[in-house]
Amino acid sequence: MAVKPLHNVWIRRQQCPCGDWKCYIKYEGDDQSTVASQSIKSELSSLSSQEVVFNPYVGQIFKTDDEAFEYYSSFARKNGFSIRKARSTESQNLGVYRRDFVCYRSGFNQPRKKANVDHPRDRKSVRCGCDAKLYLTKEIVDGVPQWYISQFSNVHNHELLEDDQVRLLPAYRKIEEADQERILLLSKAGFPVNRIVKVLELEKGVQPGQLPFIEKDVRNFVRSCKKTVQENDTMLIMKRDNDLLELLEACKVAAERDEGFVYNFTMDDNGKVENIAWTYGDSIRAFSLFGDVVTIDTSYRSITYGMILGMWFGIDNHGRPIFFGCTLLQDETSKSFLWALQVFVQFMRGRRPQTVVTDMDSGLQDALRIEMPSAKQIICIWQVLSRMSSWFSPQLGVQYSSFKSEFDVLCRLENVEDFEHQWNHLVAQFGMSSDKHISLLFSCRTSWPFCYVRNFFLAHRMTPEYYKSVEIFLKSVLSVQSSLLCFFEQVHTAANFGSEKMGELLYLPTKTCLPLEEHARAILTPFAFSALQHEIMLSMQYAITEMADGSYLVRHYKKMERECLVIWIPDDEQVHCSCKELEHSGILCRHSLRVLVAKNYFQIPEKYFLLRWRLESSLIPLDGQMITNGNNECSQTFHSLTASLFSESFVSKERFDFVHAELTQLLDHVRNMPVSDRSISPNNIIKS
Repeated sequence: MAVKPLHNVWIRRQQCPCGDWKCYIKYEGDDQSTVASQSIKSELSSLSSQEVVFNPYVGQIFKTDDEAFEYYSSFARKNGFSIRKARSTESQNLGVYRRDFVCYRSGFNQPRKKANVDHPRDRKSVRCGCDAKLYLTKEIVDGVPQWYISQFSNVHNHELLEDDQVRLLPAYRKIEEADQERILLLSKAGFPVNRIVKVLELEKGVQPGQLPFIEKDVRNFVRSCKKTVQENDTMLIMKRDNDLLELLEACKVAAERDEGFVYNFTMDDNGKVENIAWTYGDSIRAFSLFGDVVTIDTSYRSITYGMILGMWFGIDNHGRPIFFGCTLLQDETSKSFLWALQVFVQFMRGRRPQTVVTDMDSGLQDALRIEMPSAKQIICIWQVLSRMSSWFSPQLGVQYSSFKSEFDVLCRLENVEDFEHQWNHLVAQFGMSSDKHISLLFSCRTSWPFCYVRNFFLAHRMTPEYYKSVEIFLKSVLSVQSSLLCFFEQVHTAANFGSEKMGELLYLPTKTCLPLEEHARAILTPFAFSALQHEIMLSMQYAITEMADGSYLVRHYKKMERECLVIWIPDDEQVHCSCKELEHSGILCRHSLRVLVAKNYFQIPEKYFLLRWRLESSLIPLDGQMITNGNNECSQTFHSLTASLFSESFVSKERFDFVHAELTQLLDHVRNMPVSDRSISPNNIIKS
């Protein structure tokens, strides 16, 4: 078989976080798995849905002998046996003019000389002298060759097989080219044959034993390709070393052309590149404003280069994923991840995120505890849910759907005591106290259920839409199946903020007559305003009761949810709610808004408009010292200008088009201006 070793193939990392290398993870919603499942199911069902194959008869004509063989093979499979090619007869004038096709059990095996061993293998032959056959003869009619059946017999001296048995005959067991490549990749990754078969069954969505081939075929295929794989390994090692050097040179060139581009790398004792990481000036500047929450994605690895891909993402003030950096690591140990985190902090000029969202990778989590001990570690809930089926479906069977429904409710509980009580009930109900994955989830429960992470700032990140956007970004980058240099260029294109065209700002009309809603619309981006507007709308459904200490109990008028306690401190306009929505998303909650309305507030206090959600955060320079004080003169100047500009630009479409074009041109001009060492202060602002 010809193997294509020079393509850079990216696959999901298959290691389960439970630590058992034999445990396979199936990612629900994976496009490739879905396509594979559909293809194998259609393949298995094609035999039952294909047209009826009539009995062959003497005199039946075919254009070619191959056409006749396919026809007879289909007939044989329908009737519970397989066929093979026997004798062929050739003449000088006609070439091959006769073909004999017989039942696979036709004839008898000749006794073979046994090897000079103590215990020779004496396997029983399947051949029993069956006389079922189809003989073809070629003739020339009007100068055109054709084949006709000259003899046919369908009399068997053995039992014919049922549909679920006949597919296991060697003649019908076939490993397609796509499956061959997948088998080789998994074999190279260290999977034994029985696990490879299990992986393929899960990926294709078929029951155990329903693949169009068996474990023996996979083992024979891997053995036959062993020599080729060894030759390819040598080629891949050379390609890895050469491509990493080429990537390193590309980073050096990029750093010379763009002073904002930075990179770092390590080399082994032989002077070969081990790990490499890089980022761009726009990413560093964006991190100074939007680096409060970072997602670290390490779910992909290059099977060609044997390297782990790590990417850092944030979320901007419009709710879109924003690229922070990229790394390629030689392995997935804590040491490699620690190096990557240290380099990332170095790239970001010593700044560290407030919250880090990761997968359930123990090596990465250990490295985070060392390098970023003060950062809150969150396990992405969508990564947890994606593993549910492969973890629990096989053992729960028909009970899995009920288990999944109760687990979803468990994830959304707001109270820790309720969660732990319901968790114990769920484990007891389904008899899963000894399950290793249940134990794993419970051991890291402080990082994924809502009731535990509600106090951590996540900037509206834990949504399917955000992670879908991240996955689209990753797939656009990983679609390049060639060298690391092409991958590097693809990352640059996908993360090129300077050339990214800003879409038209979505104009959101107010939905209430409350002045504080109109005030918020002029300050927040459409994404943030939409979230706040939703809370404002819902706040009208809540009643408040003032307590003796000046705090308020806020409850839904239908008592659909737990009541919340809102503490109001009028001296410095502080409002705190027990729901922790402000701490979680940076958006004021419906309960606090209800209290502000009751206190006759017509504008939300400035302190509750986080800079990361403001319109002005798209316009202020992000390099140098970050402007965090919303009350300083510089911030007030920008706020006044942008608020007025935003309001005036929506009076007419002509105004909006003009402002959009001018701002785009102005933004490009500002980005191209040289950066000085002087920080922005009220003393050096030129006032008109």
